[in-house]
Amino acid sequence: MDVSTLDKEKGNHISGIDRGKVVMYGLSTCVWCNKTKKLLTDLGVDFDFIYVDKLEGEEENQAVDEVRRFNPSTSFPTTVINGEKAIVGFKEREIREALGF
Repeated sequence: MDVSTLDKEKGNHISGIDRGKVVMYGLSTCVWCNKTKKLLTDLGVDFDFIYVDKLEGEEENQAVDEVRRFNPSTSFPTTVINGEKAIVGFKEREIREALGF
């Protein structure tokens, strides 16, 4: 999903250090999602975030399908790194390690 086509409240790109393609799927009201977003921001990582609960119709279906590929329970946050590895939940140590910190 291309976050550049989304309204800023639905998702956005945060510029930073390139550690590969990092996408965080979350819910706007989720404390753990906001902690994950803050961690990625504090680490200075280049990443996209998508608030799935703010999407509708085909955008929502596309995001849920993408999350389900990596996390069949479709829980949040789901952070996908390079389209290969997914970290489900706020797992600071695991996120730091996966990003080389």
